[in-house]
Amino acid sequence: MTVLLDNGHGGLINGAYQTPGKRSPLWPDGSQLFEGEFNRAIVNGIIERLTELKIPYVNLAPEYRDVRLETRVKRANIYPRNSSFYLSVHANAGGGNGSEIFTSPGDTKSDRIATIFGNEYQITFPDRRLRTDFSDGDLDKERRFYVLTRTRMPAILTENFFMDNEEECKSILMTTNGRSKIIQYQVNAILKVREQLFS
Repeated sequence: MTVLLDNGHGGLINGAYQTPGKRSPLWPDGSQLFEGEFNRAIVNGIIERLTELKIPYVNLAPEYRDVRLETRVKRANIYPRNSSFYLSVHANAGGGNGSEIFTSPGDTKSDRIATIFGNEYQITFPDRRLRTDFSDGDLDKERRFYVLTRTRMPAILTENFFMDNEEECKSILMTTNGRSKIIQYQVNAILKVREQLFS
């Protein structure tokens, strides 16, 4: 099993953020989160753990510029659909709290992967909300996001807490401990995905 990792949006180049928007408010203490930096920090943490565990992975967007969605998907689709899955990492916004896991519409292997991720999230963050939609019988939310509908292999997208929620942003998304827990739940999920769906 190869994990195809996608850190959403652009990063920081010489202190300049590469993606318009996609950032927290400027908080009263002067701090601010840039989503692309957060996404890269989480993916880099996952990469470090997968390297230790000898689990194959690909960083689909190692550049700090904002790589086009079409390019991310094209890079993913050279890998076999039956022995890889696509994981896109994000922080949420729009008012709210908690985390979400998205798949494309329909009943697919992506749904089973999302359920494993959701269960691991709830183990790691038992006091935090998992925003679910059980209308189709499982916990993931379904949307026609480009990276979820155009990839050949199973694909999920994690939205990790709300960067425009000051408490979540400053106590989880911007802290070493919070980021470590986000990395750990996703690595734990990857291990179970490999064991249950790719063995």
